[in-house]
Amino acid sequence: MAPVKKGILERLNAGEVVIGDGGFVFALEKRGYVKAGPWTPEATVTHPEAVRQLHREFLRAGANVMQTLTFYASDDKLENRGQTVKYTGVQINEAACDLAKQVASEGDALVAGGVCQTPSYLSCKSEAEVKAIFKKQLDVFVKKNVDFLIAEYFEHVEEAEWAVQVLKATGKPVAASMCIGPDGDLHGVSAGECAVRLVKAGAQIVGVNCHFDPMTCVKTVKLMKEGVEKAGLKAHYMVQPLAYHTPECTCQGFIELPEFPFALEPRLLTRWDMHKYAREAYNVGIRFIGGCCGFEPYHIRALTEELSAERGILPPGADYHGMWGSGLEMHTKPWVRARSRREYWENILPSSGRPLCASLSKPEHWGVTKGHADLLQHKEATSSQEMRHVLEMQKKAKSSS
Repeated sequence: MAPVKKGILERLNAGEVVIGDGGFVFALEKRGYVKAGPWTPEATVTHPEAVRQLHREFLRAGANVMQTLTFYASDDKLENRGQTVKYTGVQINEAACDLAKQVASEGDALVAGGVCQTPSYLSCKSEAEVKAIFKKQLDVFVKKNVDFLIAEYFEHVEEAEWAVQVLKATGKPVAASMCIGPDGDLHGVSAGECAVRLVKAGAQIVGVNCHFDPMTCVKTVKLMKEGVEKAGLKAHYMVQPLAYHTPECTCQGFIELPEFPFALEPRLLTRWDMHKYAREAYNVGIRFIGGCCGFEPYHIRALTEELSAERGILPPGADYHGMWGSGLEMHTKPWVRARSRREYWENILPSSGRPLCASLSKPEHWGVTKGHADLLQHKEATSSQEMRHVLEMQKKAKSSS
């Protein structure tokens, strides 16, 4: 009989570092299994082998949380703006749980079922209607008996609170992760106040994911931690940022960047940037450390290598490629052999190789959020008239930036 794995709170209460996995929808889009735009995860049903393999690569890199690929797997999102998904939310969520559980059983990993923001909330549907959407996903997680639950990728703390309130009814541990920066949510609620409200709603783990680069996300979680402690509350903290540099982004994050989503590669962080991120996150007291969009398995491996002393283990992937570039000692060229040390790579300032590129972009700041007509959910495909309106709005946004 296999030994019982320690739960997420048991690990965090003991001061252990928990390593999350990376970005699934971006990675699978690049591999041809997810459509950019909707970002919905029907690949769990249509191409389970692709999802399973990515889970397995993150596990091999050292992740000990397998998050179900249930991002945007609510029925309202699957139907939004002319989507023609042939599978129900229940089918997609059940398949996602099965895949994550299968791979988690191959190592010391836990399974986290996740829900995220909904088109219904942005369309000003009622609290009861939005909670019903979360409840439908939750029923699958309960049926499949996942280890803990994550409410992630929320721009508005109110919707995140509603999600936590639904999830906590199961009695399973709940993590709440918002896609906000240091300025807070899209209605101006500070990062610290967001964290306080989420803890009071029932979340035992709070933090941020997506939308911003690692150091910005760590800064945001630090503000959350300060807010929780000032309120006399207790929580654990998590961070799962982008793998892209986003220094010029405002409250909407990388979605404002003109490069989103198909030209972000010049902003990609190196594995050495990830070492610095892991160390900074650990130093400010974050113990659930992972990644979101852009994070590939080698990025996660960099996190586990940096924190190998604290964790007392190295992932299988580290055994083969060698720590700190030591495999380069066997390279044919002597100048490459001279790079086989951590000091070289930690101090390199990579060149982009793009002589005509600007160093920064002008974000397309439209300034729209919950309740704006441009965000209202509908099941019909985007019409040519609607597209003309969007293009006109884009032109105005660029001229004012």
